[in-house]
Amino acid sequence: MPDLLVKLYELPKLAPIIEKLKAQGIEIKRPIGPEKYFVVEWVRKMFGNHWASETDMTFSNKPISSFIAIDTNKENKIIGFACYDATMRGFFGPTGVDPDYRGKGIGTALLLACLYDMFNVGYAYAVIGDAGPVDYYKKTVDAIEIENSEPGIYRHMIRNID
Repeated sequence: MPDLLVKLYELPKLAPIIEKLKAQGIEIKRPIGPEKYFVVEWVRKMFGNHWASETDMTFSNKPISSFIAIDTNKENKIIGFACYDATMRGFFGPTGVDPDYRGKGIGTALLLACLYDMFNVGYAYAVIGDAGPVDYYKKTVDAIEIENSEPGIYRHMIRNID
């Protein structure tokens, strides 16, 4: 899958999406240090070790470069996450939403929360590495494909320890 490039200075509005989710009891927030173990373990359980490793890295960044979605109706249950500056500086991802909560706009809210934060800390552009749903990113944030970016930065990644 190709890498994508996003202009951070021309993003869709985030506030209406946040308000819509809040009315459903879903909150998007930056986790704090004491939540690290819970967030990383949730990501490991839902999406595997690679994404858990990347999520763990975001807690070393200042500010923490990840956001989570929680269901406030269910004792602040984690239902989604998104990261940036986890794989490489300037990269968005990984990101994922609990399958039971998909289709509600949570992924879009997490994406935009990260992209706005990237802009606020000084980035003009973001790279979405090895973008899975390319058409989604093109439609949602007007991402463009980076020519000859496949297989990209992940080509030499360790995939197992056997």
